[in-house]
Amino acid sequence: MLYRYKKSFKKVAMGLLSLTTKNKSVSHLSETIEVYEKNTQKQLYFWKEGENITGLAGVEIGDHDFSILHLSVNPSYPVEETGMKIVEELRLLMRGKEMILSRDAALYLGKIRHMAEDIMPYREEKEIS
Repeated sequence: MLYRYKKSFKKVAMGLLSLTTKNKSVSHLSETIEVYEKNTQKQLYFWKEGENITGLAGVEIGDHDFSILHLSVNPSYPVEETGMKIVEELRLLMRGKEMILSRDAALYLGKIRHMAEDIMPYREEKEIS
């Protein structure tokens, strides 16, 4: 189930974010989280299985669409299944808005679904980090 990010879980968010970003420095991860904390158009969501936080999604919300900027799943859990659950829950939460993927999110989804990079469409300008 999706839950809104809380500052008390910043280190957990940074750990999950580090699974999908090239720059894994603590300062870069912290700055990325701060972008989500300060910008009301950008939201972080945790995915929880029972009491465990198993995934993270970073989303930018527009009037007619939403962009998945970051998506990651703890590799100790079923990655493909959890990743797709996160995407489906986001679609339900955003109530019919068009979904756009960042390049990183598209690559991650393609990787966990064992697909070629060019199968998952994305928009280059939807990068955050």
